[in-house]
Amino acid sequence: MNAKYKDSVFTKLFNDEDRLRELYAALEGIEYDPSISITINTLEDVLYMDRINDLSFTAGDKLVFVIEHQSTLNWNMPLRILSYIARVYEKIISRRALYKTTLVKIPKPEFIVLYNGPEKAPEKWELRLSDAFIGLEPGEKVPLDLIVTVYNINYGQNTELLQRSENLSGYAQFVAKVRENEAVMPLEQAVTEAVQYCIKNRILERFFEEHGGEVLNMAFGEWDWDEAKAAWQEEVWEEAEAKYQPILAENQQALAENQQALAEKDRENQELRRKLQEAGIDT
Repeated sequence: MNAKYKDSVFTKLFNDEDRLRELYAALEGIEYDPSISITINTLEDVLYMDRINDLSFTAGDKLVFVIEHQSTLNWNMPLRILSYIARVYEKIISRRALYKTTLVKIPKPEFIVLYNGPEKAPEKWELRLSDAFIGLEPGEKVPLDLIVTVYNINYGQNTELLQRSENLSGYAQFVAKVRENEAVMPLEQAVTEAVQYCIKNRILERFFEEHGGEVLNMAFGEWDWDEAKAAWQEEVWEEAEAKYQPILAENQQALAENQQALAEKDRENQELRRKLQEAGIDT
């Protein structure tokens, strides 16, 4: 398993201006318009654990951030996006512009999670950063919030949305077919047969014909993502332990020496008190 692959099947599929334009139109509930300007600005130099399933792009006057989410429902998504979106704005706005006295216009953000994990979930709901604020009173206004719209794209859910996007519908069918196959066969065979099924039934046929080999490699990584995260965290811990263990040992030795010195001083003080008492001097 390659835990350092850059793309997922999802980002490979939608890292394309035409497909993003179609997806954007479907999510917005508008007619597909080939004149909509699409600029992909996904960050490539950050190490977020779910980076492989992130897409960031401008569509007209909007900055749209889309995450595909296959694992357990994560209610901290607004907080995670908050740390990400600032970096995206830094990427699309020159640093010099921040020091201008005139107002710098920026694209308005929109945050979307496309959920196709195994847990039961409604077709659409919202996650708010403010839900995590400690001590927030009902109805209290907050100076900062971030709202994420979550769509359940498991095949059979949100049928109107999937009908508006052939690519999203095809992807949902591919994921569903892999899961169906995986119940009765090994993962490698499950993904391989899902790709073959899609080609045979004209589901993202051209995409799978062109990128079938890449899809197999990426898919193996995706469905083992929980294992990859565990391995990554273990590796980080081992590296940190190796880096800081000598410092910890040195500090522990210094602490022991200090404790020994303090104990010696305490003995000296006790001896001094004893001598003073013998001399009739009250301490």
